[in-house]
Amino acid sequence: MNPYKITEPTCISFSGGRTSAYMLYKVLEAGGGQLPSDAVVCFANTGKEDEATLKFVHDCETHWNVPITWLEWRAEVPKFEVVSFEKASRNGEPFEQCIRHYKKLPNPAQRWCTGQLKIRTMHRYLRSLGWAHHETDNNDFIGIRADEPRRAAKIPRHKTPLVADGVTKETIDSFWDSQPFKLNLAIHRGEALLGNCDICFLKSIDKKMNIARETPEKTIWWAKMEEIVTELNPSHTKAGNLFRQDHPSYKEIANFSRNQHQLFGDETIPCFCGD
Repeated sequence: MNPYKITEPTCISFSGGRTSAYMLYKVLEAGGGQLPSDAVVCFANTGKEDEATLKFVHDCETHWNVPITWLEWRAEVPKFEVVSFEKASRNGEPFEQCIRHYKKLPNPAQRWCTGQLKIRTMHRYLRSLGWAHHETDNNDFIGIRADEPRRAAKIPRHKTPLVADGVTKETIDSFWDSQPFKLNLAIHRGEALLGNCDICFLKSIDKKMNIARETPEKTIWWAKMEEIVTELNPSHTKAGNLFRQDHPSYKEIANFSRNQHQLFGDETIPCFCGD
């Protein structure tokens, strides 16, 4: 059976990356060029996606003539808002609202940013449509490749059609080489410099430093969030109000980047925000 063939209400979780876009294309292909009537494509915007990511999602909408629902987290019930490419937040507003609401920062051990800003936001939207949708028991499609075994092992196989189809990074590269539009993220040392969530705390120190050197303005928001949480929790230790206790603060990274050169290891933690 075609793993992209949709036979029941299904949410296609679109991260805004090349892999999940390829998955969407294959779903459209399996549906004869159209999105099945019982499928919904959701893109949850945190406000920290690079502009190139937002444009790429919009290009998929227009080039492939597919409706994509743009969602953002809100503190007020129903705790989400449907937006659009034009109205999407671009300065981290949903993420900041969430941080202020919970008075804490996500970290590598508690990655609630993905859970709240993306997974639960999409879940709440689907429930508003009347779907009997549950976060851990549903027929979502998630863009994880066959050559990502560590990520794939954590997700039920029926949610990962790319794994079932044996799709690898080479498959994705070949596909996008032939498309009339691209995800035009800045490239550094052969890799996308920013990606989804521009200076995500899961990135290695080396990558954070590179981003801070290339686009120093990107560090401002992250440093501000660490300062906000420090103000909200004055009794906490400094390390307790950082995105990562094992990394310098974002303010320190911004300062280091002005004078230092790739002093640290390149070990990035995989994030389920997707590719």
